[in-house]
Amino acid sequence: PWCCWLCTVTLVSTALWMAASMTDLVFTEKEMVNSLREYIKAEESKLAAVKSWANKLDSLTKTSTSDPEAYLAHPVNAYKLVKRLNTEWSELESLVLQNPSDGFISNMTVHRQYFPDEEDETGAAKALMRLQDTYQLDSEVVFAGDLKLLQFILLHLARLTVDDCFGMGKTAYNEADYYHAVLWMQQALKQIDAGEETEVTKADILDYLSYSVYQMGDLPRAIELTRRLVAIDSSHQRAGGNLRYFETLLSKQMNEQHQAFEPASEEPIQLGTYTRPRDHLPEREEYEALCRGEGLQMNEARRSHLFCRYQDGQRNPRLLLQPLMEEDEWDSPHIVRYIHFMSEQEINKVKELAKPRLARATVRDPKTGVLTTAQYRVSKSAWLEGEDDPVIARVNQRIEDVTGLTVETAELLQVANYGVGGQYEPHYDFSRKDEPDAFKRLGTGNRVATMLNYMSDVEAGGATVFPDFGGTAVFWYNLFKSGEGDYRTRHAACPVLVGSKWVSNKWIHERGQEFRRPCGLTEVD
Repeated sequence: PWCCWLCTVTLVSTALWMAASMTDLVFTEKEMVNSLREYIKAEESKLAAVKSWANKLDSLTKTSTSDPEAYLAHPVNAYKLVKRLNTEWSELESLVLQNPSDGFISNMTVHRQYFPDEEDETGAAKALMRLQDTYQLDSEVVFAGDLKLLQFILLHLARLTVDDCFGMGKTAYNEADYYHAVLWMQQALKQIDAGEETEVTKADILDYLSYSVYQMGDLPRAIELTRRLVAIDSSHQRAGGNLRYFETLLSKQMNEQHQAFEPASEEPIQLGTYTRPRDHLPEREEYEALCRGEGLQMNEARRSHLFCRYQDGQRNPRLLLQPLMEEDEWDSPHIVRYIHFMSEQEINKVKELAKPRLARATVRDPKTGVLTTAQYRVSKSAWLEGEDDPVIARVNQRIEDVTGLTVETAELLQVANYGVGGQYEPHYDFSRKDEPDAFKRLGTGNRVATMLNYMSDVEAGGATVFPDFGGTAVFWYNLFKSGEGDYRTRHAACPVLVGSKWVSNKWIHERGQEFRRPCGLTEVD
């Protein structure tokens, strides 16, 4: 089984927005609101001027049309009429043709290039659904078990409107994810039945909900929902046909099984009514249980063999006066953590250097060795060299000093920020035997070890392993001394409910470690 100690708390987006980008969007939206208010003021000013013209001209035309001949008999009135029609109405025309929206539209055009797109919105919706699954939340954000976590959720998560829930359901429906479509359409229906005002119609919700329920294999409930839809809108283009089809199908099933028809319950569909379909990840349930803190726990006997110590890197000169605090975190595989591995100043500098370089995170294709994007890892990351700043060089040197492994053949320091919907599903850092070319292009062998630095903490959610120590780092070997992969090091990133997660990691490779970590006598030494 893969290890629970490494279920790190990382916010899981098929949308590609890191937390820093999302922060920028918040201020962008504020600027757009200010621009919108300026536009409204300009429109109100223009409208006030037009109203003034209308009132003045209304009074004049009432007088002139009551007795036109008498009105025009006065030479001043005749002059003023000609003047108004030749000059003043032209001025009014120019006033009406003025477009106060130009500034607002211009501002919109400048900022639109940074706006999220349809793919990002879909990704953000999927992120909420992932949180819903991982932490067993129903669509009303009710958490089963941890009351403290529930308080965090209710305090920090904004309430979704009917429109929001309907949008979530449509996203799931369009992805053929009928399980989540049912949950969110049911929530939309519940809120609209409670009297919430919305532009979405009840018929629209029942249309999606009834067909999604049918796709989940619940024909009696699909029939009940479709009958409600027909009662609301008898001319609905699909409802009548769907109802006849569902009833025929159910009748056939009942006859084949020699069962009598039982009407479906009209009670709202709850979380757990239907079983979530299995996906590509075989250990999905185990992974989510670990994220909820329900995973494997170490017993007292094993825990008694874990120790803490000051680590000076075998009397390394740079660590003699200020050794690192090292703690055994797990016994098999052996995992250690270093307290305050990075200072707050170093963390801030690394973030500062990484932010302008953050791009969609990549993984190495196991067949070609080429870096590519993957749906199981969606985040933004940046790669930093020692030459970029003395802080990076210092962190790299500290990794070498404390591990005793050379970083000359290691990959660059990777910095990752997991924003809305970022994810990294269970994976290995090393390449397996069926992936011989994964790191061939690097020419430095397999990833022998990993150093993972936690550069932030979150308020709620996920299996928060190290909540109390800023700059904590964990280190483990991916390979045995024989070069064989240690399959116990399979790990993943859990979703965050509240907060933003920054991490950096150093993947250390085999080449150059021949005398620093000699081969063992057996395959699993």
